Amino acid sequence: MKVKVIPVLEDNYMYLVIEEHTREAVAVDVAVPKRLLEIVGREGVSLTTVLTTHHHWDHARGNAELARLRPGLAVLGADERICALTRRLVHGEELRFGAIHVRCLLTPGHTSGHMSYFLWEEDCPDPPAVFSGDALSVGGCGLRLESTAQQMYQSLVETLGTLPPETVFCGHEHTLGNLEFAQKVEPGNDHVRAKLSWAKKRDEDDMPTVPSTLGEELLYNPFLRVAEEPVCKFTGKAAPAEVLEALCRERASFERAAEPLQPQARALLALQWGP
Repeated sequence: MKVKVIPVLEDNYMYLVIEEHTREAVAVDVAVPKRLLEIVGREGVSLTTVLTTHHHWDHARGNAELARLRPGLAVLGADERICALTRRLVHGEELRFGAIHVRCLLTPGHTSGHMSYFLWEEDCPDPPAVFSGDALSVGGCGLRLESTAQQMYQSLVETLGTLPPETVFCGHEHTLGNLEFAQKVEPGNDHVRAKLSWAKKRDEDDMPTVPSTLGEELLYNPFLRVAEEPVCKFTGKAAPAEVLEALCRERASFERAAEPLQPQARALLALQWGP
């Protein structure tokens, strides 16, 4: 399984996942279809399916044009609001693309119909990967817009947080802001400090901070650490869902107080993860 990491718009990522034996390809969160098709052509693969995490324009706006350019393309997701959707997926459903297995995981929080996708190959040395959209990002998560704190807790901690501690491909480059907030929550956390230093260097070099791993996220992402004593102390809450709700409020205030980010030109057309 080879993954092409494609930076688009100001801070979004879309992905092209390639099954290397059949040369079948699956795209995740198509925002700029022509950029995607250029890479499909370079790789010499057959694009058959789009997996969309949620309906927001910066994750789904390219579906209609892509479907027009590629008749018969399957556009899959869990929310009827997704542009050009051809079939609605349900939680726990499994798909297959050659040797690649896909488990569909409903992860409400950012939106009520948010779906994350867990991909793996059997008898393969490549690690499994989860494409988490805006449900989980490096050092943080998407704003809670449509679901309850309890639902978001279940999505983050009970669904995503219990996957194998392997690779996470998220939907945005929000790592610096996320880790600065994480440092506010846990100023004594050495893992936060080290990851933030690393992320600043990546930012200086205009390089992505994806992918991450769930194993790492559990060490520094406060939204996965809602049962940890320093995080509870910061929020003044004890019940995990209440801790998460308080974190969401604090994160929103922190974001509003931060300086606006300046859009940066993306010099790299696509980066590759995998062999």
